[in-house]
Amino acid sequence: MQRRADIEIVLEFLRCRTPDVWVAAALRDVRTLLLDHATLELKAAQQAQKLIWRYGAGTRAVGLPGTSRLVHKMSRLAREELRHFEQALELLEARGILFEPVSASRYARELHAEVRDAEPGRYVDTLLIGAVIEARSCERFYSLLPALEGTDPALAAFYTSLLRSEARHFNDYLALARAVVDPELADRMEFFLTRDVELVTTPDSQMRFHSGVPAGAHDQG
Repeated sequence: MQRRADIEIVLEFLRCRTPDVWVAAALRDVRTLLLDHATLELKAAQQAQKLIWRYGAGTRAVGLPGTSRLVHKMSRLAREELRHFEQALELLEARGILFEPVSASRYARELHAEVRDAEPGRYVDTLLIGAVIEARSCERFYSLLPALEGTDPALAAFYTSLLRSEARHFNDYLALARAVVDPELADRMEFFLTRDVELVTTPDSQMRFHSGVPAGAHDQG
């Protein structure tokens, strides 16, 4: 299937699939899932813009390659994420759900807490985290599709439409990170992939798009 082809590289990149117990919990609380997803699209656009402001000049971090490619990639990514945010809002409105931000999960916060302070480590780590987050987002859409296609065709169609762009965003972040000469790059990539596994497979107190398994259900997954 085309959607499988779109994320094949994502499934090979990540070290685990989303636990079934998270999928079941998400399907029981679609309202929270949609609200958090909309918020995350907006945050993704903001993160891309932050990277442009911080590194677009190409002079603020010693040892970084030319950043015109970063500006181009992040500008396009920000526009696409904002469009996804608009689409998520339209889906919420169609269901009579008023958009309101929900509290953030631990996922992105704990990944970003591990970013190195010095450059180019800070730059590389930020890009690697972007790649991991985009990959996990893509994988979560894919994991939800089998059930949604039978119960919520509109949401399934929306998530299917996002697979290709999310996979491309993952590739863009990863390519930008690999363009930097950093002897620790491979180790850092493995580190963040391991943290991703820990965060999505261990108990979590709240259901969010990137949350771990529901507290009390860990032994079921």
